[in-house]
Amino acid sequence: MYIKHSKLFSVTFTLFLLFPGQIFSLTPPLEKYVRKYHSITIPKEHLVKVNNYNYLIEYFSSFAFFKPNHRVSTDFVKALIIAESGANPKAVSPKKALGLGQIIYPTGKQAAKELYASGIQFRYIQPAKLKHLQEEDLFDPAINILITCYLISKYNFRFDGKLDLVVSAWNAGENVDSLKIGLPAPYTETYNLIGKINGYFIYLLQIRKK
Repeated sequence: MYIKHSKLFSVTFTLFLLFPGQIFSLTPPLEKYVRKYHSITIPKEHLVKVNNYNYLIEYFSSFAFFKPNHRVSTDFVKALIIAESGANPKAVSPKKALGLGQIIYPTGKQAAKELYASGIQFRYIQPAKLKHLQEEDLFDPAINILITCYLISKYNFRFDGKLDLVVSAWNAGENVDSLKIGLPAPYTETYNLIGKINGYFIYLLQIRKK
């Protein structure tokens, strides 16, 4: 999901990875869901909605939060937002995940504190909002996209850019037991999200080339 060293691999499935040559075996359940969404397209209305936030996605993805010259792909952020909320900034899930990236408040609050402590001055956001993040602040597209970019950058760094592990950390938590042994979270919801984000990401990369 980083811009640098990005590459698509095609074997019996397609899964986006960070480093060239980094092909790994998928568990049978995960391969099933990657195949399921392999040729997925993005509805035009969702593309229109997410493109309204291009300026925010471009800006907040420009920061190398955890490693110099390693930034989150804007297309990956878009794929995640479309998969999670259909680019609806007011979306609320049954589990109370909020906004464009569907962020759980405790996770967002901790990320906001870390961002505030970094001392970086971000456009579009008052520092006090990060210092004292309120639940409703996650409906602010700027705040939600910043935290999304920050957390994905964090998981990219921790899990070597492997999409299945990054999305698992996003969906099920970065400390889920399976991630400790290099496997995605063993949940149908997580498998579906991995497959869907991977499919949307591939679609966005393909239309960029046209």
